[in-house]
Amino acid sequence: MRIAQALSVALVGLEATVVEVEVSIGGGLPRTVIVGLPDAALYEARDRCKAAITSLDRTWPNQAVTINLTPATLPKAGSHFDLAIVVATLAAERAVPPGQLKHTVFLGELGLDGRVRGVRGVLPALLAAQRQGCDRAVVPVGQLGEARLVEGLRVHGVSSLADVLAVLQGRAVSEPDRVDEPAPPQFPRKDLADVVGQLEGKWALEVAAAGGHHLYLHGPPGVGKTLLAERLPSILPDLSVAESLEVSALHSLAGRPLDGGLVTRPPFAAPHHSASLAALVGGGARIAQPGAVSHAHCGVLFLDEAPEFSPRALEALRTPLESGVIVLARSLAQTTYPARFQLVLAANPCPCGLAGTPGAQCRCSPMAVRRYSERISGPILDRIDIQQGLRPLRQSFLAAAAGAAEASAAVAARVAAARDRQRHRLAPLSLSLNSAVPGRVLRRELPLPQGFERLDRAVSRGLLSARGIDKVVRLAWTIADLAGEPIPTPADVDTALAMRRGEQVEARCG
Repeated sequence: MRIAQALSVALVGLEATVVEVEVSIGGGLPRTVIVGLPDAALYEARDRCKAAITSLDRTWPNQAVTINLTPATLPKAGSHFDLAIVVATLAAERAVPPGQLKHTVFLGELGLDGRVRGVRGVLPALLAAQRQGCDRAVVPVGQLGEARLVEGLRVHGVSSLADVLAVLQGRAVSEPDRVDEPAPPQFPRKDLADVVGQLEGKWALEVAAAGGHHLYLHGPPGVGKTLLAERLPSILPDLSVAESLEVSALHSLAGRPLDGGLVTRPPFAAPHHSASLAALVGGGARIAQPGAVSHAHCGVLFLDEAPEFSPRALEALRTPLESGVIVLARSLAQTTYPARFQLVLAANPCPCGLAGTPGAQCRCSPMAVRRYSERISGPILDRIDIQQGLRPLRQSFLAAAAGAAEASAAVAARVAAARDRQRHRLAPLSLSLNSAVPGRVLRRELPLPQGFERLDRAVSRGLLSARGIDKVVRLAWTIADLAGEPIPTPADVDTALAMRRGEQVEARCG
């Protein structure tokens, strides 16, 4: 009996574990068995590997072949184990020096002709492999740029099994001929200068960006809700190194190319209102895959036409809005994905969109208007920091504002300065954003805003919940940071309370 081992990586969400692929040849009638909790795609690897190995003018062993994936209790999913299975089989037949396989991780799907195809999750898999002692990796040549983002690994890009054999035998691998594809057209980044008027909406957007606050925009159709929400990423600062690695790993897991390097800008996810619960928060059989809340991690999740979303999907946002993670339990594994995002909701006032609009006639009954507004539940709205109503622009105001629109760059500079103040103030608490400060810290370890007693009157009148008090205080700190004040003033508290309750406030931007 001949035995050999090669290394690959099993991914359960973003948690990766180096897996030892053991191949034993001999001791029975010709057959191939894979054990160690493989999924359907992995179990079919035996047929892909049998066909692919013929590209080396070799045949699959005409004996009993047992493939064991260790640790056996860990569920394995995906086609990226193909490469490790073939390499371990070749090593068991002494076609590959076994010493060349030590501390080397193999990732890649095989075609029937021996080609090595790209797979998902290369970045998180190699980050884990490097942490667990591997110093070399063999990956599909098309994902070489992504693999080289991991420091401390020697990376080889291969396009076929013949290239893999050459790497393991110490021979040089020639780069395949590539056809230069035309670069995709470059579109300008969406800028706040495109939005005419709506100074209150822009101010709400600036406050939300400065403190990382959630935002609810409501108003009649065509008033600019989507226009504003899509421009929120343009005034957010770049991701930190740690955030960039985490977001890039999520993009890799989702199969998005990272040829341009690590993701450095906050992502923007805008699922359609027909999205299912699984599409929004994540799901799938056996091992759950990330949803839109994780694709928007460290960025913006925009739900346009929010009342049209399934109530179950909206209610599922309660936990990640508070905790910043989403935990998905399935039959084989419990998966945790990061989900720290800024939520932006946009909604019309009623099904026809004209309720409360001056000069317009709403066709909806009062009961229909009420039912439509109640599709976004109280617990969800209580987790939203800013509720901003947008009003239609008058023609005279539109003409006056046409040449006075402020660009995103100017707003982004104020946002960056406000975040620097927060970072400096919250550094002893290991925090960086006002929206992330726990209520206990707000009330005990930071000075209370001036005029804090005004919130007592709002609570006694039933206008604020206990959570609402903390959110108003966080908003007041953000408004003070934008103004360069050392502590929130009574005017800042009043403004924060008005923004929390959805009342019109005087815009203080620009």
